[in-house]
Amino acid sequence: MRVAIVENTRVTEAGQVGIALAEAGAQIITIRAYSGEPLPDFDAHDALVVFGGEQNARDDEKHPHLPDLADLMRRFGDSGKAVLGICLGSQLLARAYGGENLIGSAPEFGWCSIGRTEAGKADPVLSDLPDRFLSFQWHDDTFTLPEGAAHLAENDAARHQAFRIGRAAYGFQFHFEANRDVVRNWMTHFPDLIERKEPGWLARHPELETAEGPLSDEAGLALARAWVRQITPV
Repeated sequence: MRVAIVENTRVTEAGQVGIALAEAGAQIITIRAYSGEPLPDFDAHDALVVFGGEQNARDDEKHPHLPDLADLMRRFGDSGKAVLGICLGSQLLARAYGGENLIGSAPEFGWCSIGRTEAGKADPVLSDLPDRFLSFQWHDDTFTLPEGAAHLAENDAARHQAFRIGRAAYGFQFHFEANRDVVRNWMTHFPDLIERKEPGWLARHPELETAEGPLSDEAGLALARAWVRQITPV
């Protein structure tokens, strides 16, 4: 399987998604769209992964690749190819299919509880998870659900935590790719930003990681493996 990964910010890690793709023997190309690298060719790839970034999904003036990236995600989704959008990626997928981006309306940070909807319980990617699970959050924005989307997961901070369009175009607001190693790396790169976002969290991190990190890692790898199973090489 041939998978294109689009990075929207300099510090991007594939985490659990990278582990699942490696297990499946995927051929991966990484596009650093934030630095101006051209977006991947539709015909050359079986699946598309779009990770997060500090920008919002409508920040076209500062990040002119965003409209084309949203269009590319829709082209993959409409074709039945597997799409994975995480955080900003989920917001771009919602944009691509007509959802409204709600900027600054749903701040959330740290390991948080998320619940499956009834549709999520029947979904091929979320079906193996418990009804409530933990995952890492770092976002301020959210979105309205596009018309025709299956609403898969929610919590009190952001109702639309996960959705699917068509066969296998998935948007996840939460960072299920972020295992404990990824979170520690973010702490190294962004301590001041994290302290402003969630004062005192860095000091509490060791106990939070012990209590919540393993369960989050388990759920994240299960999601990553289940999404990779949706890739259908041509």
